[in-house]
Amino acid sequence: MQTAIPCYFMRGGTSRGPFFLASDLPTDTATRDRVLLAVMGSPDRRQIDGLGGAHPLTSKVGIVSTSQTPGVALDFLFAQLQPEKDTVDTTPNCGNMLAAVLPFAIERGLVAVQGDTTTARVLTRNTDMQCDITVVTRGGQVNYTGDARIDGVPGTAAPVTINFLDTAGSICAGLLPTGQVRDRITVASDGFEAFTLDVTCIDNGMPLVLFKASDVGRTGYESVAELNADDDLKRRLEALRLQISLKMGLGDVSQKNYPKMTLIAPPRAGGSLCTRSFIPHVCHDAIGVLAAVTVGTACVLKTSVCDGVAVMPSGSEPTVSVEHPTGEFSVALGLDAQDAQKVTKAALLRTARLVMRGEVMVPAAVWPGPIHAA
Repeated sequence: MQTAIPCYFMRGGTSRGPFFLASDLPTDTATRDRVLLAVMGSPDRRQIDGLGGAHPLTSKVGIVSTSQTPGVALDFLFAQLQPEKDTVDTTPNCGNMLAAVLPFAIERGLVAVQGDTTTARVLTRNTDMQCDITVVTRGGQVNYTGDARIDGVPGTAAPVTINFLDTAGSICAGLLPTGQVRDRITVASDGFEAFTLDVTCIDNGMPLVLFKASDVGRTGYESVAELNADDDLKRRLEALRLQISLKMGLGDVSQKNYPKMTLIAPPRAGGSLCTRSFIPHVCHDAIGVLAAVTVGTACVLKTSVCDGVAVMPSGSEPTVSVEHPTGEFSVALGLDAQDAQKVTKAALLRTARLVMRGEVMVPAAVWPGPIHAA
């Protein structure tokens, strides 16, 4: 016997995964997580028995409900799964999957179309972050076809605009969790010689550890395949991640997907900064939405590791072009008129698409469904 669960399979930005109404899933966390693991087919490298795409970017889940928070239309809970692990992590945000929240909510009748465009405020329950999302709704329905293009996704689509309202310290205690713009750290572990490097630990929507690629003996222009095959580098990055996370107040992150490790280098395609991002052990084909916001923020901070590496435009509302392995990601920042190192807003453009709608089946032994479970 199997249990059928209503499900919309959505692409959000450069990620994709199943979206559910919270009311269609188990109410207790342990059972819900078992259901999500069964839905995605984890743990299994190929996720052959589920909807997962054998990669962290395609092992994501969105859970949406009408919000009870005044002034907020929707609650969004993001879940990060891993192909080869039995973990369901709901502590980090995902700005890419966030782009699919309002289209999904309109499709499911949670939000009414307002006109040619529809805007709704969304609360990301993972970190209590709020944002305003706007989608095109000409003709009384979500428009998925359009001229907007984002790197990492083929073709064009209708734009999804996301305006973040307050992202500093999304998971950490503040924007700069170590209290410093730049930290020098010596990393020691079995399997390699100790090394020392400068890092910037920052959280403006996603906890990141940024450092110069040259400080770990790399150019920062390597391909994703090269970096994923670089076992020596990955050992060093994991040792650094486990050590610096303690200084960031994050505790033991061995079972967490953050902080994300980000190699930086001077831009070479007309952007502001070149990046290679690990999530946390696999090199990202692009860069996450909130990771890009956080990188852009680091670029405006004097004495950060980006200072002297990034090529920044002038003005109080700079657009930071973050280069990544498959293109670039532009983030429009607003800076405080009294303090040019304080970011007051971050806006960006994504696209989304409904790929499939129907029911996903999970074994009844995992969850017999709400009627039988009651």
